[in-house]
Amino acid sequence: MEQLFIGLAVGAVVAFFIFKFFFKGNKDNRQEQSVVLMEKIRTVCKFITVEGDFAEIYHYQNVKDKIATFLLGKKKAIILINAKAHIGFDLTKIRMESDTSNKIIKLTEFPQPQVMSIETDFNYYDKREGWANYFSSDELTEVTRNAKQHIVDKIPESGLMEQARKEALKTIQLMEGLAQTIGWKLDYTSLILDKAADTKKLPENGS
Repeated sequence: MEQLFIGLAVGAVVAFFIFKFFFKGNKDNRQEQSVVLMEKIRTVCKFITVEGDFAEIYHYQNVKDKIATFLLGKKKAIILINAKAHIGFDLTKIRMESDTSNKIIKLTEFPQPQVMSIETDFNYYDKREGWANYFSSDELTEVTRNAKQHIVDKIPESGLMEQARKEALKTIQLMEGLAQTIGWKLDYTSLILDKAADTKKLPENGS
């Protein structure tokens, strides 16, 4: 987290001097200023990510086919999961409006934090199969997916989503300061950053 702030701070300083250089002698070109400023907002927002490490134990037992289990033996597994979850924002959902006459960029919509990816390392601590009831490749794939979903279910209580919202707000305030360096105002008073995020499902890329 400290590295994130350092990166944003360095980026802010660089952007400051770029702004100063770019707008030197172009103070009245407000339309161009608004375009560049909105692009800078999107660029800095790309760095808003948080990550969390998880170490969990997942218990799996096949209870779908009770007859096969009864005749052929129980099939179950205990899995040790080490995972890293990355929380970020879908920047395509950012909505901004430019008021060039008053030199205001209005941030009207900002995405909620979401699970971008999950890196997992699975170790079977205890894998038991019935005497004639073995794990198929499809079942092992299902076990892996269920174990990863187990990590997703743990994210809301980990505080990562709230942490990501705080990072987003701090970054927006940082952009507000950059806007002020060229005489503009960033208006984000209409934003809602604390809506409940949906973490019930795995990210589409399944990574």
